[in-house]
Amino acid sequence: MEDNERRGLLIIYTGDGKGKTTAALGQAVRARGWGMRVVMYQFIKSERLNTGEHRAASMLGLEISAVGCGLTCRSPDLERDRNAARSGWERCRITLADPHCDMVVMDELTYPIAYGWLDLKELIKAIRARPPHLHVVITGRNAPDELIAAADLVTVMQPVKHPHSIGMRPQKGVEY
Repeated sequence: MEDNERRGLLIIYTGDGKGKTTAALGQAVRARGWGMRVVMYQFIKSERLNTGEHRAASMLGLEISAVGCGLTCRSPDLERDRNAARSGWERCRITLADPHCDMVVMDELTYPIAYGWLDLKELIKAIRARPPHLHVVITGRNAPDELIAAADLVTVMQPVKHPHSIGMRPQKGVEY
């Protein structure tokens, strides 16, 4: 491959440790710094959340959409959450086919896969059919083996120490 030739990569950040979304945002910022069009979909966060990444996105020209309904484990309406995930996936599928997009980030996508709300085979098929230059970044715990096998780069975040374990609450600029 020549230096100026680019092949889109499938990048996965998974594991039980903190930093998966942060790593994906770092990739997005790096790509944006080179003038690439980056679109990020967040499958667990909702538009109601006031997060640092949403504030910074508008400053950097990153397109971030929260397509989830919040923390699914606390949801009073799983049907609503399932429908939101499926609707979010349809938006992703369209973006994956967009030849004008350079990077698609699907944050916390592994959760709706694990819940059986999204079809893994369909997802992998759509990723493989993307334009050849398009980078795809997926985050979330417990990435399925089939997804890992399809990936070009996989990083597993492992917890060593976290302030949550001593009762500290999430902090602005660190957790959100």
